Amino acid sequence: MFKRIFSSQLRINMASGTITTVINAVTLVVAFPIYLHFLGYDRYGLWLVLTTVLSFAQLGNLGISKAVMKLVAEEYGRGDVEGIQRCVTTALSLLFLSGMIVLGIIMVFKNQIIAAFRLTGENAEMISLLLPYIGCLSIYVFMVQALNAVPSGLGRIDLANYIQSLGRIVAVTIASILLYTGRGIESLLIGNAISYVFIHIASLICIYRIVHIRILQLKNLDIQRGKNILRFGGAVIGGSLMNMMLSPFNKLMLSRYAGVSSIPIYEIAFRGSMEVRSLVEAGFRALMPEISRIGAKMTSEAKERIVAINKQSFKLILFAGAFLFALVFIFAGVLLRVWLGDKFVEILPYTLRILLVASFASLIGVPAYYTHMGQGRVYHCFISHIILSLINVVVVIAYAVISPEMIESRIYYAILLGQCGSTAYLVWQLYLVLYTPNDYNEKRIMNVPTVEKI
Repeated sequence: MFKRIFSSQLRINMASGTITTVINAVTLVVAFPIYLHFLGYDRYGLWLVLTTVLSFAQLGNLGISKAVMKLVAEEYGRGDVEGIQRCVTTALSLLFLSGMIVLGIIMVFKNQIIAAFRLTGENAEMISLLLPYIGCLSIYVFMVQALNAVPSGLGRIDLANYIQSLGRIVAVTIASILLYTGRGIESLLIGNAISYVFIHIASLICIYRIVHIRILQLKNLDIQRGKNILRFGGAVIGGSLMNMMLSPFNKLMLSRYAGVSSIPIYEIAFRGSMEVRSLVEAGFRALMPEISRIGAKMTSEAKERIVAINKQSFKLILFAGAFLFALVFIFAGVLLRVWLGDKFVEILPYTLRILLVASFASLIGVPAYYTHMGQGRVYHCFISHIILSLINVVVVIAYAVISPEMIESRIYYAILLGQCGSTAYLVWQLYLVLYTPNDYNEKRIMNVPTVEKI
């Protein structure tokens, strides 16, 4: 059994996605009750405001981490160690400059950020004190994410996944210890900072074990590679920009119309539903770079393989995914009561169930999403992000205008509608390509390798 599963690096990479998803889910289950016990909903809501600012700051990443993964894979495939050095050094330099700009924006517009979340009094003072540290952390996060993408480009996505999961465990452990000693929300900031130091060191060790490169040399700066990085990253950042209109936007609206204490409820339900989704989805992530790497001219046999891959993936989602989601949906109330104890609130099972349906709708579109990515039709993935974000923003704003007092209990339907619209678009476009027999579609399909059953 184990020999069959781990008989190739692809399967090892796929298995790591599922394993680390389980680890991340367990970490999440442990972290939330601890944070709520020591901070309460109001104080923990302030931390989530800070993480929302950090999420917006991620736009400064410019999609460079994904570009590093792709370009390093190409250089490694050619055996060009110097090319890898130039790519990584150039990317880190671009990210440092971008991070400095993000820090400047946060410092200049600090008061406007506080006003946007309608924070006053002690809450406003706390956010004002911690925002500069969040800005500095943003710079470091950019560079660590780029380094963590290098092992993935070197064919070891499994190592990158495990490092990230261990980083989460470090963050929760350090934060919990500091909270126990009597510190406030700065415990979570310190915990996250230390976790990125761990990811930084571990990523460097993994890189040097695979290929020895020197990245801190000015001679490695390469203008042409910088252009290539920004060109590829520009396509990725478009999707990231659209994603800002989902969870960060919803947290902003909840803070404005329902108060910061409503944000942890949203976070628990949203993160919980996405962790359930990831248990099924994580394994498919390794297929996209494999398909992208081996792409060639279209043949009828290749098209049949792509169709078979999607059918097999859909069956896996339909049986394993539907059972898992149904189980969590039915026992949501019991699970949340046992998990949160005296911090349980009655609205949580209701919100979690709605977002579980939304996450399952999104899961159905996963095979189509990775097929589009693997065949180079990234614009379809970008449009799906636009559809999701646009529906979410329009519906949430409509609730805010028509009945703002109901926004806390209705904002989750906006996500559900958005996910359904996004999945419908992805599946429809894949159907047009794979099941519409015409010469135009034949030319657009790229050849992919045979994928063994998972």
